[in-house]
Amino acid sequence: MQVYSFSPFGYEGSLVSVEVDLRRGIPAVDIVGLAEGAVKESRERMRSAIRNCGFEFPPERVLISLAPADLRKEGAAFDLAVALAVLCEKDVADGKGTSLLDGNILVMGELELNGRVRPLKGVHAAVSTARDGGIRRAIVPKENADEAREIGGMEVFGASSLVDAYAALMDGSRFSAKQDCGHGGGPSFPCDEVGGVLFPKADPGLEFADIRGQDFFIRGLQLAAAGGHNVMAFGPPGCGKTLAMQKFPALLPLLDPEESRPVTRIYSIAGLLPTDSPLVRDAPFRQPHQTASMEGMCGGGPRLTPGEISLAHNGVLFLDEAAEFKSSVLQMLRVPLESGSITLSRAGRSTVFPASFQLLIATNPCPCGNFGSREKICLCSANSVSLYWRKFSAPLLDRIDIRVQVEKREGNAGGKDDGERLTTAFLRRGIAKAVLVQRERQGKKNARLSPAELSEYCVLSAEAKEALESASLRHSFSPRSVSSVVKLSRTIADMKGEGTIGLESMEEALSYRRGGGLVEELGML
Repeated sequence: MQVYSFSPFGYEGSLVSVEVDLRRGIPAVDIVGLAEGAVKESRERMRSAIRNCGFEFPPERVLISLAPADLRKEGAAFDLAVALAVLCEKDVADGKGTSLLDGNILVMGELELNGRVRPLKGVHAAVSTARDGGIRRAIVPKENADEAREIGGMEVFGASSLVDAYAALMDGSRFSAKQDCGHGGGPSFPCDEVGGVLFPKADPGLEFADIRGQDFFIRGLQLAAAGGHNVMAFGPPGCGKTLAMQKFPALLPLLDPEESRPVTRIYSIAGLLPTDSPLVRDAPFRQPHQTASMEGMCGGGPRLTPGEISLAHNGVLFLDEAAEFKSSVLQMLRVPLESGSITLSRAGRSTVFPASFQLLIATNPCPCGNFGSREKICLCSANSVSLYWRKFSAPLLDRIDIRVQVEKREGNAGGKDDGERLTTAFLRRGIAKAVLVQRERQGKKNARLSPAELSEYCVLSAEAKEALESASLRHSFSPRSVSSVVKLSRTIADMKGEGTIGLESMEEALSYRRGGGLVEELGML
């Protein structure tokens, strides 16, 4: 039997083989294999745990090898693997034979001195890596067992102590995999099904009917949720832009299993996976503070842990008061928005984190917040307004599909029926219709269509094509801007059930690209 553990590093991490040799000499425990401080200290924890659990510690000199030897080993997750490897090697030396299990096994867990096993972070990533390496059994802390069982094809035992873990090695029937109910029924977690698409359970605090007089803005958020488009909203303080965007999670469908796996892995690595939810199904919604550093947004640190853009993978990154973020942080978003991933490097090693996120931006139009207002006077100079918007470079703004100038309004300017019409339930119905069309047609959101796929899936009518060409010439659209408008018009047509993009859908898409007179005045087109 070969015992493996896991060394976390970035998104991938590495399997580590744990080998033990008992030899003649003064009783001692030696660990080789480029082990850092916490790993070397495991020999004392392991020795005490073995004795306090009633086992006999080998009286020989113990050599523990962690391979590959040139890979730095960090963390306390090796304790349980080392202890079990020592006990198995002692059984062999005593002529008791090896465990009843055949083949390789992954073992993870930090030991307390009394032999209890403490929970860990990164178990989902470790078990997933083990499965890909051909390992089919794993012993993990009891608190992490459900998380590990989410990996298909793995048999898992959740150990609460060293005694439990050793007993599992002797009895393969203690291992179990996730059970498939096989009834073909609905999901076992709370959710709402709308038109064949699953959404999070309705939350009264995320009801869009509470927002009155912002129909154009809310419609833009509906389109953004339906097609995965980036949104920028700007307007004076108190106009409701932040309030509406914070309700955006109510419009996001639940992640399907393929989308959920990388998100769960990222949250497991970051130690943010809830104990009552071994699989992340809600689309992430991250709202970092304006003081967030480059490392906090990108990820990094000694073990290259994920940053905010990776924690927002397959979900939303919301930047409120975006102009207050550092310019370097805002400009860093450009490449991940395009590629859907970010590469981090440290000490000769690198890792690639998924970072396919939807960007929501809310900001004031100027430092005082009154630029473009019909009711208040802006006290900012032309130079200060220019410097304020200079943080949003043209390449970043070019990647924003929907731009909305939000004006402060009293009451509901859209009529008495709008409060009922623009409920969260109503918005979800249109989103569900577009989501189903996209899943069946291309298997991804419209915002992620490649240039080659645009010609295949986004067929324009003659009138729509003429309107796009006219707007492109009038506003000097870049090729990316044209693609952005086409993708947004595709989403609008999907919500209407149209195969060919018509003039009406194209004009609505262009209205969100123009976003209001302030957009043209600021040169954001």
